[in-house]
Amino acid sequence: MPNRGLLNTVFFTAVAVSLVHYTDNYLAFERFPNGGPGPKVTADAIWIAWVVLTACGTAGYVLYRRGAVRPAAALFAVYSISGLIGLAHYTAPGMSGLAWWRHLHIWADIVCGAAVLAFAVWSVRAPSRGATAASA
Repeated sequence: MPNRGLLNTVFFTAVAVSLVHYTDNYLAFERFPNGGPGPKVTADAIWIAWVVLTACGTAGYVLYRRGAVRPAAALFAVYSISGLIGLAHYTAPGMSGLAWWRHLHIWADIVCGAAVLAFAVWSVRAPSRGATAASA
């Protein structure tokens, strides 16, 4: 089974960073540009999305720890949307007017989303220990 320590680092960092990002988005909703293509976002949609996506990630974490790597990876891929969707901020005009630290947590969340997705892909592609030992 792929590295649980790596999972802990990637998953819990992503949860912490997304909590900061989504909390700021919710509490300072009126400061963020809300335009451009796609559906109009509401403040309630922000916290609901965080809860739903983090629940998927948590379920993936539990399944992974139980050895169900493939279903866990699928849930991690869903959870990665939590961070990757931060790119949508940059489809709205006026993003350059935000404070630098807001851009920092947006990009940290995007990077964490990419790391969660990479972990999901890596975990299903990594050879199992049994297969490695049998082939040696």
